[in-house]
Amino acid sequence: MPKEMPTMREAIESKGYSRRDFLKYCSAAAAILGIEAAGLPSIVRAFETKPRPPVIWLHFQECTCCSESFIRSTHPIVADVIFDYLSLDYTETLMAAAGHQAEKSYQDTIKNYAGQYILLVEGSIPAGNDGVFCMIGGRSAEQIIQEAAKDAAAVIAWGSCASNGCVQNANPNPTNATPIHKIINKPVINVPGCPPIADVMTGVITHLLVYGGSPELDSQGRPKEFYSRRVHDTCYRRPYYDAGMFVESFDDENARKGYCLYKVGCRGPVTYNACSVTKWNGGVSYPIQSGHGCIGCSENGFWDNGPFYQHLASFPGFGIESTADTIGTAVGVAATAGVAAHAIVANIRKRKLVKELKDESVEINDEDKGGNS
Repeated sequence: MPKEMPTMREAIESKGYSRRDFLKYCSAAAAILGIEAAGLPSIVRAFETKPRPPVIWLHFQECTCCSESFIRSTHPIVADVIFDYLSLDYTETLMAAAGHQAEKSYQDTIKNYAGQYILLVEGSIPAGNDGVFCMIGGRSAEQIIQEAAKDAAAVIAWGSCASNGCVQNANPNPTNATPIHKIINKPVINVPGCPPIADVMTGVITHLLVYGGSPELDSQGRPKEFYSRRVHDTCYRRPYYDAGMFVESFDDENARKGYCLYKVGCRGPVTYNACSVTKWNGGVSYPIQSGHGCIGCSENGFWDNGPFYQHLASFPGFGIESTADTIGTAVGVAATAGVAAHAIVANIRKRKLVKELKDESVEINDEDKGGNS
């Protein structure tokens, strides 16, 4: 029989926190999920009655940027998530144990808390050559993930490596890197990004803790709470796009003025993520705000979707009503026509200017000839 875990309230109070502190934690959880004050009592009840779930966090083909992002979460702070909300029983990156002690913790969690533990996975699974590209303790990544996922209450794929294969999966994909949902035969919550936003990661976990189940997912298995709108639709540079005012190169005057980065490769119009709303580093900034276009890192196959600094010829959908599941193609055609019209007008202006310069040059030459005769 699975062992019972203490509730989250009991775990928090056992560390010396007061009832007031506990309610602050509940308020933070409500905020990250966008729950109004009227819904706070349901959060409190959940944390008072539900057991604190054990967690196994596995790493495969990845660069650990997801972990790096997670430990910089600020709302709620990562220490609260790891040490108070969860029981982080096994993770190669953050755990103090090593060797046989670490493996014992892993095996004990699987055995003693079957059907209760949450499995977090970072990295893709190399399915080529019998998995020799990622072996841990003499076992392949695929063997380990199959074992760990079998009795997990929920499986979350952290980052684009685990969600869609990311750079390892890019052409020619020598290791046959494969996303988690194509390896295991059970539902997976995909939280893509390279890396995902820290507060999005903690928000997904908080949803599991509060509601006891998966958040609503889009057609790619991503939580709609954070992946339902395009970066383009909430971008502060959007008015420049609508006005046809674009950066033509990263060192031009338009870049200094903060114009739209679409023409220098920004993938915001085809990328679904909360970057421009939640941002990184405590809401300080995000790539577009720092002057670099979105590279679409939360989208499947983004490494193979053309050069990062070459803008797309067209894109579907337009307006904040567009979601990852329902896209207004007709309006997207109109938006594309707008970009094309802007380019045509710009070219007409350039040609007119060139003609004027040529005419002026001819006049000067004629005057010079007349003066020399």
